[in-house]
Amino acid sequence: MGGQSGEHAVSLVSAQAVLAGLDRRKYEPVAVLISRHGRWSVRGRPLANPWAWLRRCDVVLPVLHGPFGEDGTIQGLLELAAVPYVGSGVLGSAAGMDKDVMKRLFLQAGLPVGPYLRVDRPEWERAPRPVMARLERALRYPMFVKPANMGSSVGISKVHARDELGPALALACRFDAKLVVEQGFAARELECAVLGNDAPEASLPGEVIAGREFYDYEAKYADAGSRTLAPAPVSARIARQVRQLAVRAFLACECAGLARVDFFLEKAGGKLWVNEVNTMPGFTPISMYPKLWESSGLALPRLLDRLIELGLERHAARDRSRRAKTVLK
Repeated sequence: MGGQSGEHAVSLVSAQAVLAGLDRRKYEPVAVLISRHGRWSVRGRPLANPWAWLRRCDVVLPVLHGPFGEDGTIQGLLELAAVPYVGSGVLGSAAGMDKDVMKRLFLQAGLPVGPYLRVDRPEWERAPRPVMARLERALRYPMFVKPANMGSSVGISKVHARDELGPALALACRFDAKLVVEQGFAARELECAVLGNDAPEASLPGEVIAGREFYDYEAKYADAGSRTLAPAPVSARIARQVRQLAVRAFLACECAGLARVDFFLEKAGGKLWVNEVNTMPGFTPISMYPKLWESSGLALPRLLDRLIELGLERHAARDRSRRAKTVLK
């Protein structure tokens, strides 16, 4: 828990909820804190050799959000250590963190993705006016400007007019060298939880009602006016479509174990757009992923059981492949 990203504090809250939900008759959990500076400790004592310590674990729950935790880096370390872990592997985690790559995979899989453009920080810093002109030719206001590799809506701005576009791009550039700029919609925000490996299942969809103009970091974690509805008050047809698209998005990004898939449902016309996938969604008391499964009949302790089972299952499959490669050599 913790980690070096801007979502360090959210990770701590998620991890505490996971620790509280684990059945002590089955598990002996140990909390490993990764500081904002990358130092590992257990019960306040530094880990001198995290590698050796990891290899003593039966399974790891990387309840880490954002870069250096959810983007494939910690997953690569766990793969090298040959330790079972919960969630997507290196490829799925990296694809789920990078909003540009993720959207390209969605498009290749034939999923409905709203109009967007990629902007690279060197391009913006070298020639800001041509970048803004390109965005205005391709997209209409409002736009959403986002760092490509951040979560929890960190660094995101809703841009209503040209005078807001430059500051929004500059803000996003503080957090990443690659940005995505998306077309804004007058839409409802729906979310769907996915659980599984090769044959994933989707929960009933939920809805986010932001207390602010959009669901930014403050709206998610500090604004008492924001609400979540689980399940969402949508038609059976929309619920079915959301669940089908959520599974397709999960598979398109090579996800495993768990993910939350976010959607926009346009208020005019009812068009459904796949927005993004989150490969390690929050487990805080207000987070949608556990709420959605609870509303679908799967309480947190059993959900955690299932996630651990899926992590062990995936590790066994990868171990089989490792042994085959060793024999070939």
